[in-house]
Amino acid sequence: MPTSRRPLLSLLLLLAVAACDTPLPITSFAGTAPVLRPEQWFAGTTRSWGVFEDSDGAPVTGRFTTDATGTVQPDGSLMLAQTIHLADGTTQRRTWHLTRLDAHRYAATAGPVVGTADGEAYGRAFHWTYRLRLPPGDWLHTVRFEHWMYLSDDGTTLLNRFTVSKLGIVVARASETFVHVPGGAPPAASMPSAAH
Repeated sequence: MPTSRRPLLSLLLLLAVAACDTPLPITSFAGTAPVLRPEQWFAGTTRSWGVFEDSDGAPVTGRFTTDATGTVQPDGSLMLAQTIHLADGTTQRRTWHLTRLDAHRYAATAGPVVGTADGEAYGRAFHWTYRLRLPPGDWLHTVRFEHWMYLSDDGTTLLNRFTVSKLGIVVARASETFVHVPGGAPPAASMPSAAH
């Protein structure tokens, strides 16, 4: 198989795992490489492209893109300024403050997030959840986001699959791919091997 196809194949296999009715626990990715450190990978300038999907995973109307700039703080945490561009022309801006609590656990805050976003990272995968306060007038008021992120074999692409739910009922789901803007990639040291 051509080398250029291997990262894509790995992402497709991870996508299949993420689509299972009963997802693997995040700890099942322990020991996989390259290791994803969100506070390091999102340093610099990143961009993403995404599409909303129906319950079968087929794309539906509703594309989006994001642009973000991450800055590592003196204490090692990350400040991430994110701009979300929706297909209807509207724009949302969020500033995330992501902190690594221990070897695997993370916490993050952002303006519309209710309380704290909680995350866990093992190997090449990152799982996190949070409640988001919607704009005034939205009848849902608040919704729950659940993200599963997977790093490609070469460490250059991050696949994100997320669901949006209310009272346990999924109201939206999406697939998204993050890449670094040329000149905005983190140093190679931010993608340690599984032995670290």
